[in-house]
Amino acid sequence: MSVLDDIIAGVREDLAQRQQDTPLEKVQERAAAAAPALDAFAALGGNDAPRASLRVISEVKRSSPSKGELADITDPAALAVRYEEGGAAVISVLTEQRRFNGSLADFDAVRAAVRIPLLRKDFTVDPYQIWEARAHGADLVLLIVAALDDEQLRSFLDLTHELGMNALVEAHTAEEIQRAVAVGARIIGVNVRNLKTLDVDRSVFAALSASIPAEAVVVAESGVRDPADVAHYAENGANAVLVGEALVRHNDPSATITEFMQAGAGAIAARLQASSQG
Repeated sequence: MSVLDDIIAGVREDLAQRQQDTPLEKVQERAAAAAPALDAFAALGGNDAPRASLRVISEVKRSSPSKGELADITDPAALAVRYEEGGAAVISVLTEQRRFNGSLADFDAVRAAVRIPLLRKDFTVDPYQIWEARAHGADLVLLIVAALDDEQLRSFLDLTHELGMNALVEAHTAEEIQRAVAVGARIIGVNVRNLKTLDVDRSVFAALSASIPAEAVVVAESGVRDPADVAHYAENGANAVLVGEALVRHNDPSATITEFMQAGAGAIAARLQASSQG
């Protein structure tokens, strides 16, 4: 069993309990009553041409399977406010509880505190979770290609759009990127972490991102430690980076986000100039 399989097994158990406690019909009623979703595609520069700036998706993340406990986040809302003040385009909130120590309570606290798009970061394996995300005010959900077959991926993406949200469709391989493109994903994440070993290989990003259509927003996931990593991803086609560990472990996440945006903007400017001259 891979790490992903193990995580999903736990997700399904926890999901079954929530489905028992709150029937889908009730969740759908709450989703219908929620404020309209914010446009995460636009927030990530999806409507800009050319995309000359680097956007940051800042993550509220307590733990991870690869590193264990990352930070004692006693007030996720306060951390999210600092992210927003630093210029984050989107805030990601982990809601998976067993491996990431997250919760929908964390998500609700952040939703009440900020006015920018929120990503519900979890392992989506059932439409219930998409309705649930909208009911809690999510603007963006995560769809992991490796966790879904083509029919699920397409139907989950369609439901996400029907509810007015966007999806970050996460791929780890060239074949998964092809699948994401085939279903019409507009925001494609390239995660450079190996799902079997949990090792990070930043060098694979360039080859994988090159096959993503220009109209899609490309998000670099995993391995962002400092401005140099951000610049590397931006040089190789990233329009945004998703950052968790480097922010939750820093005593000034707002300043760090600003530094990352500046590093990314410089790298993108150099890439665009080289492209125009080529």
